[in-house]
Amino acid sequence: MQKILIAEDDSELCQLFSHVLSKSGYEITGVQNGVEALDALHREYYDLLISDIMMPVMDGYTLVHKLRESGQNIPVMMITAKGNFDDMEQGFLSGTDDYMVKPVNINEMVLRVSALLRRSRIQSERRLVIGETTLECDTLTVTIDGVSSILPQKEFMLLYKMASYTGKIFTRKQLMDEVWGYDDFTDTHTVEVHIGRLRERFRDSKDFSIVTIRGIGYKVVKL
Repeated sequence: MQKILIAEDDSELCQLFSHVLSKSGYEITGVQNGVEALDALHREYYDLLISDIMMPVMDGYTLVHKLRESGQNIPVMMITAKGNFDDMEQGFLSGTDDYMVKPVNINEMVLRVSALLRRSRIQSERRLVIGETTLECDTLTVTIDGVSSILPQKEFMLLYKMASYTGKIFTRKQLMDEVWGYDDFTDTHTVEVHIGRLRERFRDSKDFSIVTIRGIGYKVVKL
């Protein structure tokens, strides 16, 4: 049974999420702030973290940032009353994988949780399949209709990251942090260059396309 940790200081909301997710077959543990969440994650393994942003003692942004700094790749969904773009961008830049705004549609939350766990499994297997296209992390290989090619490391990592979350928009800053690292001072123009190369390589792909979201970033969409 997959285990989910919920960090939410609203006890009624935490109980509601726990009840719904338990009925969907998950084992749930609830805590009230970021510090308690970190303690729980140090004691036990969890498959997914659902976190509020505005919590006492330690907020959700800080919690996720500390997790990513320590090298923990647990998928994270933030659920919050903050719905403007700047707040969402801050959440994603801190290392969040998905974001829902209160009031939450419970059925949608269950679907998103399932999708996050599926993506996490794909990443742990280090292999991704989109239609007739297969990406293999360990060899940096992309195979299409039985024909394989090895990509430069950064190009492969960019494609694999975006293709693991089809439909999700990644900002240039996010992609820089994910692929080149937080301490790298490479110009974000580098991302555009690598995206251009990927587009050229896979311009004839029948399985996916790389889409530019003007002024924000990029996403991979299935065809």
